[in-house]
Amino acid sequence: MKKNKIIYWIATGIVCFVFFAGGLMYFFNYDYAHSFFVSLGFPTWIIYPLGILKILGPIAVLSRKSLFLKELALAGFIFDAILAVTAHLMVNDGYIYHGIAAIIFTIISWIYDRKLFGKMTQIKPIINN
Repeated sequence: MKKNKIIYWIATGIVCFVFFAGGLMYFFNYDYAHSFFVSLGFPTWIIYPLGILKILGPIAVLSRKSLFLKELALAGFIFDAILAVTAHLMVNDGYIYHGIAAIIFTIISWIYDRKLFGKMTQIKPIINN
């Protein structure tokens, strides 16, 4: 059990750090973010909303206050990383390895989250029948 916790926290820590740092970079180094969004063919208006989500996602994962938000954040990490890898492959700039690492560590985090804490339980209805 201790080995599973160590694997979970290392993978989760790496994933949360990568996305949190990426979100901060969008705000504190906007010119760099703007230039690579343009080079990838993405609209630049998405930089700030994506930065906010990259900051809130790790908070949702680490706080575990809402299991639904945690699962949503992990899904968002996967989608973001897959789309980043695809975009970098399309422009053939060689920057695919960070995205691949993010995908791998997110999957490891999700698998070990299920091993340690169990599957997400069914959402309780608001109104009882």
